[in-house]
Amino acid sequence: MASSSAVSDFLRRRRARLTPEEAGLPADGRVRRVPGLRRDEVARLAGVSVEYYTRLEQGRAANPSPEVIDNVARALRLDATEREHLLDLLARPAPARRAPAPPQRVRPGLHLMLETLQHVPAFVLGRRTDVLAANRLARMVIIDFEAMPAPQRNMARYYLLDPEARERVGDWEQVAAETVAVLRLEAGRHPDDRRLRDLVGELMVRSPEFPAWWNDHRVLRRTHGVKRYHHPDVGELVFAYESLEPPGDPDQTLCVYNVEPGSPTAESLRLLADWTAPQPVRPLTRGR
Repeated sequence: MASSSAVSDFLRRRRARLTPEEAGLPADGRVRRVPGLRRDEVARLAGVSVEYYTRLEQGRAANPSPEVIDNVARALRLDATEREHLLDLLARPAPARRAPAPPQRVRPGLHLMLETLQHVPAFVLGRRTDVLAANRLARMVIIDFEAMPAPQRNMARYYLLDPEARERVGDWEQVAAETVAVLRLEAGRHPDDRRLRDLVGELMVRSPEFPAWWNDHRVLRRTHGVKRYHHPDVGELVFAYESLEPPGDPDQTLCVYNVEPGSPTAESLRLLADWTAPQPVRPLTRGR
């Protein structure tokens, strides 16, 4: 999935979003036929020739040095995630795998941690935003992933293809677009992931919004922020989420939806937990 066209599209999109004023370039009085910076302007800012930058943008530059990549990233005002993505796209492709990667597994300690977090939603995401595990409150607040067939337990599929998500997820458009940016970052890291290609193909066909967001080449790594949900039973829920990478597995993310103690969301979660708590099984007693 990461190819010379991906390098070209990414750099052109990043170049188009940056104005000469933002890049610190003086006005030259020339009529601008393209949005954003021209190639010669990026080359000047990066300290390379126009010919070399053109080859780089076309994916034809062989093994650009770290210094050149740093200079281009600085010229285009790339953030740390975008720079990492550029490095992924410019890396030499690894030899094709003869067999697909084995299914991801959540180790027992993480499963135990999810169950220990009884008062807030928590779940573990894997590659492609696959939902690998979720505690009871996460299944109540978002959707019951365990009730789905395993191949469909995916956050991007939920946000973009499930009609209920548009009603339940606050700021749906922003959340869905950010999820597409997360998938773009995944595509750069794992260009030979067939399941990711299949997911992108499905979303291209079935989601009206996906193609434009995907072709924007935005990349994102979620670390923390605010999530809002509209639950049909308890109303508005507001969470401060944290996304953490468990030690030993860079392709898994532990997501915890924290709540302010004493807040309306905390009270709503308590009610939701009480309503959905499994009832204890009473032992049968023999009649005398």
